[in-house]
This record gives sequence, structure tokens and C-alpha cells, in this order.
Amino acid sequence: MTSVTSHVRPSIFTRPAAPRRVYERAVVSVVLLCLAGWLLRAHPVDRALGSAMNSWHVGLLGALGDAVYVLFEPVPAIALTVVITAVLWAVTRRWSVAAGFAGVVALTWIPSDVLKLVVQRPRPDGSWLSHPFSPVQVDPSFPSGHMVFVTSLLLALLMVLRGSSWRRPVAAASVVIVVVVAFALCVDAVHWPTDVAASILWAIAVAPAARIVWVDVVIGRAIRRVGQTGRHRAVDGEDAA
Repeated sequence: MTSVTSHVRPSIFTRPAAPRRVYERAVVSVVLLCLAGWLLRAHPVDRALGSAMNSWHVGLLGALGDAVYVLFEPVPAIALTVVITAVLWAVTRRWSVAAGFAGVVALTWIPSDVLKLVVQRPRPDGSWLSHPFSPVQVDPSFPSGHMVFVTSLLLALLMVLRGSSWRRPVAAASVVIVVVVAFALCVDAVHWPTDVAASILWAIAVAPAARIVWVDVVIGRAIRRVGQTGRHRAVDGEDAA
């Protein structure tokens, strides 16, 4: 436990060599995803693929797709984030690490809803699906909030584990989880396959920028203020003595 804690403590606070490039990549990626979403709304080139994958929604694959969709609905997703945040606090005994993890997840996940509202791509039409999802989802389809959440959660966890011996196995498991969730969402046909791919790209582009904003700026300032308050109290105590 001690070795894990020693690695976990500073990792999410590792700053990139060129923060400006991180912001630029995030902005360019979001703009390109927006343009791609508008293009796909007018020309759903993945319709045949989506229909073919939905035909697999039977037996075990169908049950897996339904389970994944329910598991990563907003309320369970928030609960899962809270649990992992609590575990990180218990392991590291540092509120900044736990808060850093939760903040990166939130700042990567929640803004993806803005892209949904901007693109306004309809969900796959149940009339051309073998197994249309029930209940019908009426919100925009691009990107998938479920996929953004899963990817951002795993990326934030890998940021925390940077430098730890746990990082490689968790990274390998993360790839498997992302592939399984992406496949399940496509089999459910709650999203177009390109929606799912765009969600992964969004998280990869936005999470590093979210880490800078939340960890380096917000939490960094909070830590400095706490440190200044502690020094002031120490000086006041010396003066009183």
C-alpha cells in the first residue's frame, strides 16, 4: 500500500512541458468534431454498419449491450465516480488527488453535452433497426455521453496512476473496457458507430486540458492559499509568544 501511495501522490500534478499546445489540440479537436458531426448528420455514412451491428443484439450480446447502457447512465456513473474518488482519498490521504480525479472526469464529461446540442444529430431511426432500443432515446446522438464518461473516467485514473506500477495493467484493462463499451453501444444502436468513435476522441483531446484547468489552476491555487494561511498562522503564533 505504501508503494502505491508514494506513486499516486504527485502523479496527477505532473504538468505538461507545453500547456499551450494541450489547449490548442483540445480546441482544434473540438472544432473538427463539431464539423464532423454536422457532416454526419447530413450524410449518415455509418447507417449500414449501425444496422448490421444491431442485428447482433440477441442472446448474450443483447444482454451485454443493455447492461452496459444501464450501468453507465448518469446516476450510476456519478455514484461510480464518487466511490473511486473516496478510494483514492483513502489510499493517498490527500484531498487534492481525489478532487483532481473527480474534477478531470467532470470537466471532460459534462461539456460533451454542449457538442450534442450544437450538432443536433438524431438518434438512429428504429424503423431500420432489427432490435430498436426501448425506451426510445430522444436527446441528440453525437457524441455518446456514456462513452465520453467511461473514457474520461479511465483517463483520469491513469493520470493519477502515472509513475505507479499499477499504471500498465490498468491501461491494458482500460483498452478492453473502452472496446467492450463501444461495441455494446453500437450493438444497442442507441448511437451511431461514428458517435461512439467521436466520444473517445473527445475524451482523449479534452481530458489533458481539463487536467490543467482543474488541477494546475483551481486546485493549485487552493493549495497555495492553504499554505499561505498556514504560514500566517505560524507567524501569528510566534508573535503572540
